[in-house]
Amino acid sequence: MPIVNSIISWLTTKRFNQISWYKLYPQDIQNEVLSQLVKDAQDTEWGQKYGYAGINSIEDFQKSVPLNDYDGLKPYIERIQRGEQNILWHTSIKWFAKSSGTTNDKSKFIPVSSESLEQNHIRCGKDTILLYTRNNPETNLYKGKSLGLGGSHHTSNVNADVYFGDVSAILMQHLPFWAQIYRTPDISVALMDEWEEKLQKMAEITATENVVSIAGVPSWMLVLLRRMMEINKVDSVLDIWQNLELFIHGGVNFSPYREQFKAIIPSDKMHYMEVYNASEGFFGIQDDPETDDMLLMIDVGVFYEFIPMEHFYDQNSKVLTLHEVELGVNYALVISTNAGLWRYIIGDTVMFTSHNPYKIKITGRVKHFINAFGEELMVDNAEMALAEACKRTHAKINEYTAAPIFMDNSAQGGHEWLIEFDEEPQNIQRFAELLDNQLKALNSDYEAKRYKDMTLAFPTVRIMPKGTFYKWLKMKGKLGGQHKIPRLSNNRNYVEEIKSLL
Repeated sequence: MPIVNSIISWLTTKRFNQISWYKLYPQDIQNEVLSQLVKDAQDTEWGQKYGYAGINSIEDFQKSVPLNDYDGLKPYIERIQRGEQNILWHTSIKWFAKSSGTTNDKSKFIPVSSESLEQNHIRCGKDTILLYTRNNPETNLYKGKSLGLGGSHHTSNVNADVYFGDVSAILMQHLPFWAQIYRTPDISVALMDEWEEKLQKMAEITATENVVSIAGVPSWMLVLLRRMMEINKVDSVLDIWQNLELFIHGGVNFSPYREQFKAIIPSDKMHYMEVYNASEGFFGIQDDPETDDMLLMIDVGVFYEFIPMEHFYDQNSKVLTLHEVELGVNYALVISTNAGLWRYIIGDTVMFTSHNPYKIKITGRVKHFINAFGEELMVDNAEMALAEACKRTHAKINEYTAAPIFMDNSAQGGHEWLIEFDEEPQNIQRFAELLDNQLKALNSDYEAKRYKDMTLAFPTVRIMPKGTFYKWLKMKGKLGGQHKIPRLSNNRNYVEEIKSLL
């Protein structure tokens, strides 16, 4: 093991030991997190309103504090943006992560405190590297540069002392000095607002660097890497960065992109590591390269609760804590954080794959599903079915979205899939059959509705010209950063907008 790695390993033994406690004392750790959050916020306006000084248990907390979505916290957040403090959190908040988890026109501004930066985002960033080096002790990660592909940030037009932007941009701005040494390109380029110009400059500047790791949303990272290959007239990213070994990715399911990355980075030594780093917090890290789930980070200033999706829309749905969750069940994630998000329904759905330690997979979004006919199709079903159809037809998908086809007097109900392929299947009808059959195998509700085509007709799959989804995001002003294509929708708004471009 290189001496640098040995020193780093020695310095971080304490943190590895702390993470090992996740197996032994998960509920104790979460109890301690909640206790500290409540204590820190008891003198805030929110804490006084909901009697934080008298909260002594999880049960007290759940009885006293209501569940919230963004609209519930928005009036408080807007006051903080205007300069008021000690509202939701006890320390000053001047940064806000502009949520871009969807392509909705409505933006959300998530408060980012100094505690959430240090104890959550930056700490989990360090943990990601620590877990990678533990699994790969001969790594050369510390001998080269890291390239992070993020967004930008701006001064608020409401208050000159307040800033907002993609969480990735906020993190770049606040990285410790030692981390800045290892990253590329210069911050002035990395935080450029004009996306296409930024991509061009990043491709030009970083081609001469010894980049060993990259991080970002897979769809946008592919755009950058292909631009670099085009500029340098090469067939492989490794012709530019010979020592590239790690891609830290998140934001979307990696399955549709895996083969595309393997095609342009043809190396058995290339590693892929998923993280769950949202605007609201950093929640999970893939700690085992042999599995595709993530370790839930339970000591980083976040208290977790979970609502079973089958009861999500019930008026008095039971909200569970960590020790009550079951494996293989879809849950809506609820968080309370050290930035003043209290019992906040983040909008993501997760499924537990392990209790010892607690590990999760992201299964979709609360609002990103199709249930027009009782089929309850979630994103994880769609991703797995598409992956199987691609595997058996040797196809590769760039982007996709799907929506219901509603019944009328002349048409039967069904699903319409708009798919942009990197490599198209030779027979699109065969692809659609495989997709349909796999969805039936994965989802009993879908299978029941497809029985003899009585409720759902055979799916309609439309091949979209390359660049269609990019053009749509550009039209919406949603290029780059954390912006993503909505995979499933229970209405036809997205599908009709995209089809209109044709």
